[in-house]
Amino acid sequence: MRRHRSRDEPSTRQLRVGEQLRHIVAEIFQRQEFHDPVLLAADLTVTEVQISPDLRNATVFILPLGGATSEELMAALKRLAPHVRHLIGQRARLRHAPRVGFAWDTTFDTADRVERLLHDPRVAQDLTAEAPPPEQSDEA
Repeated sequence: MRRHRSRDEPSTRQLRVGEQLRHIVAEIFQRQEFHDPVLLAADLTVTEVQISPDLRNATVFILPLGGATSEELMAALKRLAPHVRHLIGQRARLRHAPRVGFAWDTTFDTADRVERLLHDPRVAQDLTAEAPPPEQSDEA
């Protein structure tokens, strides 16, 4: 039986192409294939690339090492986008090179926030109050 996916869930092709683009963009940053002094001074990690269903638009999620996000850095990334698109067009086996946009990856910030909330005494109290009692063993 075939599983139907929701509209928000990416297809296998989107995931595969996104991963291919992540490798290409990471290589561009690793080799510093650009001349922007702001970007040359920054240590950036490409965490994910999400691509639209028609493969025409790609969002590259970036995580600066040290967590220092800035408007100046994002402006430099936006200036770099056409160059990255050009390099993707040369390296990826796609009919059209997707338009590239950049966004900060907030996954780790969100995970840290959830972790802090779970360790909050008020939340922990609610979690222990709702937890079912541990199963008793019949080995006695």
